[in-house]
Amino acid sequence: MLITRLKNKDEINALIGSKILIVSCEGCKEVYFPEDDVAELQSELTASGVSMAVIETDYICNPDNLDLQLEKYRRPIDAADTILVCSCGVGASTVANRFPCKKVVAACDTLPLPGFQGVTPLEYDCALCTECHLNDTGGICPITACSKSLVNGQCGGAGGGKCEVDSEMDCGWERIYRRLEKLDRLDALACQIKIRDFKGGLA
Repeated sequence: MLITRLKNKDEINALIGSKILIVSCEGCKEVYFPEDDVAELQSELTASGVSMAVIETDYICNPDNLDLQLEKYRRPIDAADTILVCSCGVGASTVANRFPCKKVVAACDTLPLPGFQGVTPLEYDCALCTECHLNDTGGICPITACSKSLVNGQCGGAGGGKCEVDSEMDCGWERIYRRLEKLDRLDALACQIKIRDFKGGLA
């Protein structure tokens, strides 16, 4: 079980463009999803004049299922300058991996509760950290992509693009750098990631 919570709307508005595609995941019943908050956000974006298309689908954490679901939405995907993903961090990471040259924005934070999470056949790309940093790192989670879970850049021990702890593992921060380079967003690396609020607003 996990809970998704809509991020601060000012943070979302600062990241999106003028033509956005919203991918809203409605699949996993083990996830509490903030439907009313997302609907309110969509209404506000429409009222502000943002060009917007919405895809409501399920189980976007499964890459094969995601490809099947998005195949019929090729035109709005191509037209969008931003894909806004309303899901848990696993879904947002999966969409970002599917579109490495598109700006993908995670609209939600993911809060952990004990139990099963998602139906992805892969290892989870989300550590349920409460304050999600995918928007700072090109959709690649620094906690799960880095064996040391470093949140402010490469450790300096990697060699040939591989992690010094696990030689079979790609360096997570090199992956983040390459993704941000593709997106022309290397300026994002100039901002230090702040320490999380580990209470997550649950206390």
